[in-house]
Amino acid sequence: MDVSTFEELVALVSPSIERNNTSMREAIPAAERIALTLRYLATGETQSSLSYQFRIAQNTISGIIPAVCSAIYHHLGSEIQVPESENEWKMVAEEFWAKWNFPLCLGAMDGKHIRIKPPPHSGATYRNYKGFFSIVLLAVVDANLKFLYVDVGTNGRVSDGGVWGKSKLRQSITNGDMNISEAATLPGLASNLPFVIVADDAFPLMPNIMKPYPGSNLSKECLIFNYRLSRARRVSENAFGILAARFRVFGTTILTSVPNTKLIVLAACSLHNFLTNRSKNTYIPKDSADREDIRGSNYAKDVRDRFCNFFNAEGAVPWQDNNYTLH
Repeated sequence: MDVSTFEELVALVSPSIERNNTSMREAIPAAERIALTLRYLATGETQSSLSYQFRIAQNTISGIIPAVCSAIYHHLGSEIQVPESENEWKMVAEEFWAKWNFPLCLGAMDGKHIRIKPPPHSGATYRNYKGFFSIVLLAVVDANLKFLYVDVGTNGRVSDGGVWGKSKLRQSITNGDMNISEAATLPGLASNLPFVIVADDAFPLMPNIMKPYPGSNLSKECLIFNYRLSRARRVSENAFGILAARFRVFGTTILTSVPNTKLIVLAACSLHNFLTNRSKNTYIPKDSADREDIRGSNYAKDVRDRFCNFFNAEGAVPWQDNNYTLH
């Protein structure tokens, strides 16, 4: 983060965290509180290490970090913006088509386990299938590696698909509250296709959720579809990779309460979008932009088949025949 971006962040967040001096002690300046919190997010250092560096007591630091994270999310949370109009959704889809060669795509969805210290008396509630304790971060990412939607806090025992099933975004899409066009035409196809979110095998196949064809003995056409979907879905993997690389707190076990962990995650996701908008060339590394079967309904399978047909006909790209076997 360069100096001007840090100063902009301080100007935005300071009003919510400034403290007045008292006769007993001088207040820690807002800029120092923010710098300490950014240091924690960027490195994942212990409070003991931060206390030594900033000459601030550990019990004070334990209050500063969640307070600043809350303020960051309060002021920057609008950086994570679900499209509100039909035209805004279409712009998201157009960018996916232009940058990642997948039409009618409203985002790439993925989940990430945030390692935590389990709450007292929680038993195995937060233990995930990988064997450690976590909460789940579910996100939908746009073609520019920015978060359109995040849902954080569900205990780690719940699958990515389970988190999606209970999410507000899924409910809003199902209820038709998101101003998304019902369907659109693609060259060479006789019928319309719905707008979709691309995801991996952890999610259910639905008319508006596309996942790969399962199995190993797939036709060339299905393999090409899987390759094209994988290429579009990679943006969510890349976004999580950048988040973890820039905010190394996610490489540690976060030793605070679940509510405070949620604030840390929300602040980091907000900062991710903020920095992508302000300092994309320095924030996003140059090489980052590349990098249990759930049965679907018959209609969802038909949607996938028609996307498959499109990718193997009018929607083909020159390099796919040389790359589909690599995925």
